[in-house]
Amino acid sequence: MSIKTMPVWKWILLFLLSLVLGFILLSIGQASNIPEVAIWLSCIINIAAPAAMLALYALFVKIIERAPAKDLPMRRLAAETGKGFGIGALFFVAVVSLMMVCGVYKFVSVNTRNIDLIIESLFFYLTVAVGEEILFRGIMFRWIDEKWGFTVALVVSSLLFGIMHIFQPGASWWSSIAIALEAGLLLGAAYKYSETLWLPIGIHWGWNFFQGNIFGIEVSGSDAGESLFIPKISGPDILTGGAFGAEASIIAFVLGLLLSIWFIFKVIKRK
Repeated sequence: MSIKTMPVWKWILLFLLSLVLGFILLSIGQASNIPEVAIWLSCIINIAAPAAMLALYALFVKIIERAPAKDLPMRRLAAETGKGFGIGALFFVAVVSLMMVCGVYKFVSVNTRNIDLIIESLFFYLTVAVGEEILFRGIMFRWIDEKWGFTVALVVSSLLFGIMHIFQPGASWWSSIAIALEAGLLLGAAYKYSETLWLPIGIHWGWNFFQGNIFGIEVSGSDAGESLFIPKISGPDILTGGAFGAEASIIAFVLGLLLSIWFIFKVIKRK
């Protein structure tokens, strides 16, 4: 029985079960962030953890839905993930460029002493991206989309994605709304457009890594750690994002919303 033709009671039961799986996978991702271990070991853990999460997701789909996970086509892994990473990276290049034009972001120095820690963060943010995308796009968005349609899936998954970020340091209702509209809509539409998890995983991965470990900006309120560029960020919160980081700035909000609308348009046009 497909998700679309499934009785509502059964859909709700299995949907809740799938969400439990999603939160378990997120916990696996969080557990991979082990402090004070050798960097090489940390990198291995943060490669193994996403692989394990994806394997468990594929197994769950196979058992519960009695079908292979169509959103994990291995032949498209490298191309779609790379494309997504590039989109996420370029997005924050654009955000920081506009922050510089507005005079709120200035380069102080270049950090060449802790490249190993930056590389470690690259793999850590892969784990974060895989865990959150499985939960919010592979499970939440897909199940709602197949049962209730694209619009409902996009709105619900985006709002819940934003609400999840209210628990981050420095968060506010504005930052959660911003995340929902600039990132939640974008990732949901990118998932629907590509019909794979690889594209939103790549966008999420590149977005977080470039924001935090290239440009030295808080990632959803959390300290980015070591970054390639050491910046000085000062000015009104509406331009800098305040304690939450640039994701809560009007610059990231407008650019993210425009990119989201472009992907949504591509999805609608393809229909």
